[in-house]
Amino acid sequence: MREKLKALAELQKVDMEAASLRKAADVHPRQIAELERELGTARSAMEAERNRLADIERQKLQLEQNIADEKDKVKKWEARLAEQRSTREYSALAREIDIAKKANLTMADELVELTKTLGATRETVKGKEAEFASRQQQLVTRMGELRTKLAEAESQVKALEGQRTGVATHVDANLLRRYETIRKKKLPALVGVVAGTCQGCNMNVPPQLYNQLRTSLGTDVCPSCHRIIFAVEALAEPTSK
Repeated sequence: MREKLKALAELQKVDMEAASLRKAADVHPRQIAELERELGTARSAMEAERNRLADIERQKLQLEQNIADEKDKVKKWEARLAEQRSTREYSALAREIDIAKKANLTMADELVELTKTLGATRETVKGKEAEFASRQQQLVTRMGELRTKLAEAESQVKALEGQRTGVATHVDANLLRRYETIRKKKLPALVGVVAGTCQGCNMNVPPQLYNQLRTSLGTDVCPSCHRIIFAVEALAEPTSK
C-alpha cells in the first residue's frame, strides 16, 4: 500500500510544480497587455502633438493665403481708383481699400503670433518624439523579456506534462481515478493527516478514521474537504533495525 501512496504522491508533486509554473506565468500576459496599453498611451500623446502641429501649419498656410489674396485685392482696387469718375464711387472704393489694408495688418500680426506658436509646437513635438522613442525601447525590451519568460514557463509545463504521463502509469488505477476527479476541483488533492488534523482543510478527522489510516497506511477521504487523506507515517522511510 505504501508504494501505491508513494506513486500517487510523486504524481501530485509533478502536478503541483506544473500548477505553480502556470500560476506564475499567468501574470505575464496581463503585464504584457498593460505595457502595450502604456505604449499606446505614449504613442497617442505624441500623435496628439503631431496633429496639433499639423493643424497650426494648416492655419498658417491659410492665413498666408488670405493675406496674399487681400493684397491682390487691394492692388486691383488701387488700380481701379483712377478709373472712378464720381467722387462717391472713389470714396467708397478708397474706404474698402483702407478696410482691407487694416485687415491685412491684423492678419499679419496674427501670422507673427502663429509663427511663434508653430516654432514652440515643433519643439514640443521633437521632445514628445524623443520621449516616445526612449519609452518605446524600454517597453518593447520589457515585453520581450516577459514573452521569453512566458515561453520558458510553457516549455517547462510541457516537459512536466510529458513526465506526468510516465509517472501516472505507476499509480493504482482506482486511486488515480479518485485523484483526477478531486484534482480538477482543487490542489493538493492528496494531503496528509498529522496528529488527527487534515492538512488540506485543518479540520480534525474522526479518531477512528485516523487510527485506521495509521494502521493500514492506506488512504481514505476527508469528511470535511473530501480530499484523499493518508497518515503521514505511511510515507515515512522505514527505519532499519
